[in-house]
Amino acid sequence: MTEEPAAGEPGGARRRPPLLIVAVLVAALIVCCCSAVVGLFIAWSAGLFHPPA
Repeated sequence: MTEEPAAGEPGGARRRPPLLIVAVLVAALIVCCCSAVVGLFIAWSAGLFHPPA
């Protein structure tokens, strides 16, 4: 059997809690979606989606 290194010892990669990984992914999705919405609003305000006259 292999022993895992203690908390203060170097050499072992610590695993992140699954909840933290999910939280980071959700935060990234929220940032991406919000920036897309802001970009669409700016494009609409500039008249890019209006039919040509």
